Amino acid sequence: MAPVASSSFENDLERIEILAATPVTSTALLERNLNCIYEQAAAARFDDYDVASIARVAPSVMYRLFDLRVGLREKLAHYEMLGLMTPAAIQGFRDVFRVLRYMSDMLGEIASIGPYSGDSGYLLRGFTGEENNTLINYAFYRDGRAVAFRSGDVILVRGRAHNSAAIARIGDVDSQFSHIGIVHIDDRGDHWMVESLIEDGAIINPLGKALDHDIVRAVLYRNRDADLAARAAKSIFDYVAASRVRGGKRILYDFSMRTDETRNLFCSKLVRLAFAQASGGRFVLPTYPTRIVCKNRDFLDRVGVATDMTFAPADIDMESSFDLVAEWQDYRETANVRLQDFTMDKLFDWMERYNYRFDETSAIRLVSVLGRFASHFSEGAKQTLSSVFPRVPANMPRKTVAVVAMLHKTAEPIYHELQRQNQQLVMETGVPMHGLDIFSALEAIRERCGNRIGYLVRNGSW
Repeated sequence: MAPVASSSFENDLERIEILAATPVTSTALLERNLNCIYEQAAAARFDDYDVASIARVAPSVMYRLFDLRVGLREKLAHYEMLGLMTPAAIQGFRDVFRVLRYMSDMLGEIASIGPYSGDSGYLLRGFTGEENNTLINYAFYRDGRAVAFRSGDVILVRGRAHNSAAIARIGDVDSQFSHIGIVHIDDRGDHWMVESLIEDGAIINPLGKALDHDIVRAVLYRNRDADLAARAAKSIFDYVAASRVRGGKRILYDFSMRTDETRNLFCSKLVRLAFAQASGGRFVLPTYPTRIVCKNRDFLDRVGVATDMTFAPADIDMESSFDLVAEWQDYRETANVRLQDFTMDKLFDWMERYNYRFDETSAIRLVSVLGRFASHFSEGAKQTLSSVFPRVPANMPRKTVAVVAMLHKTAEPIYHELQRQNQQLVMETGVPMHGLDIFSALEAIRERCGNRIGYLVRNGSW
């Protein structure tokens, strides 16, 4: 969207909608249209428009952006049938989905802080709150605003922690999600989330508890084969439940990110296993896996990643056999996770471009050793000591505890500096920082810090 008067804002949006609706029969046209949508959306700056006008139309525009994404996703199967899903087209879809989400987030933020905002109240958990917190696919809309879950539904989420941002950005896809789980509804109608958490491994939680687990964004996906989805949910529920009973063998979190064995499970591998078990191995996720390509392997090696191809949570975004049913976001926190996303982008970029590495100090070594020691305490003791020692699983290597601690302590002050800049801009203009301005601020921080940025030290300056 080019900088123009506020009266033409919706005309600019229409240009994007026309591009998205244009029929294509060639890979070149598909790639071009996706690239144009991305470039126009990424260049949009809401301070180029009248902010009060934007706040008034924000709810309807947010739905138009959501419907645009739903419409693009519904074309995936058709483009697959035509053989148009080249690597460039796949990346184009991912980029468009990401930038349109960011646009919608910023509109929600503008509407919630401006004079036309309502009382959003306290958001108890995902898929609750005021009308614009949950956007629902019209094909699944029912009377009222409550989202009706179905057994086998898959929920994609993003948490508030820097570790969530790191998980979301660790592959070749700049994802906005860090976790995924599958819903099981038992014979009594109780709703459960079957998931694999870093600290607990494979576990079953009440769905309400899972959706109240410090999340900022949640998306509900539904497989078009209801019987397959229900079997997948029941199969993985029984599998994990058996591992949690006395005498059962716990399923630990898999830090390798490999998908070729199932002794331990990371979150999306648990969902993959559920559908593979239910289909007798005929339905295998993902269609478009995330590549982990990093010249500077130092961080990945310390985390324990042992593959160059994985099933990342956000890969479900590209599955044509799943419908996007509903999407929820907490607009009080979306700006914060956006700052975290961009901070993590730059930290990884600096590791690649300038050869920064994490420098483990004696203090970090002590924290990691205590964290490993605490991992053998009872769950009650871990919770009690969580403010002193890292709450880590028994199979998390000490070097992984250390690098996660260094990542957090490096990102935290950068994030808080960006947060102050963003809050100041919002107070002055009513509009949050644009992505280009965030990246510019991050580069200014790097130049100011020089060869040491938190626990990151430029190789050759040790």
